[in-house]
Amino acid sequence: MRQAESLPSAAVFVLTNLSNDLGELQILMPPALQSPEIQAFATGFPITLMHTGVTILILFIGAAIYVMLTPHREIALIREGNAAAALSLGGVLVGLAAPLAVSMNASASVAEIAIWGFSTVAVQLLVFRLVDMLLRGLPQRIREGEVSAAALLVGAKLATALILSAAVAG
Repeated sequence: MRQAESLPSAAVFVLTNLSNDLGELQILMPPALQSPEIQAFATGFPITLMHTGVTILILFIGAAIYVMLTPHREIALIREGNAAAALSLGGVLVGLAAPLAVSMNASASVAEIAIWGFSTVAVQLLVFRLVDMLLRGLPQRIREGEVSAAALLVGAKLATALILSAAVAG
């Protein structure tokens, strides 16, 4: 077995420490990779990816539920080139994402992200449905491609998202 001093400094090697009765593995790394910053990144980045993945999954679930609840079929309208439907659905995505982002920021674990995330999505979907009911006639106007109706709907949904985000942030 090669001596640790003869190993290239840029490579990371795992050697069995024969002098240890427990057979532990000893990791030899260049000093630059042993810095606290690199170690913090190495432990934190996978957690960041997991938290982001869970939050994006909740966003997609919330958007799918919204699409199922709307009286018009936004995806079909968007495929047909309806700009009002695209604007409306884009507003929903941003409206759902804002409280989710604050929920992720306020949470320390995946369980907390899931609890706060699904709670904020449920409240958002309820409020979105109420806005749709209060602003009667907007779904038909969006089906007809009226961008001004979609802009009003997006404004109402984003305003709700900002208020809910502030409530979550405390």
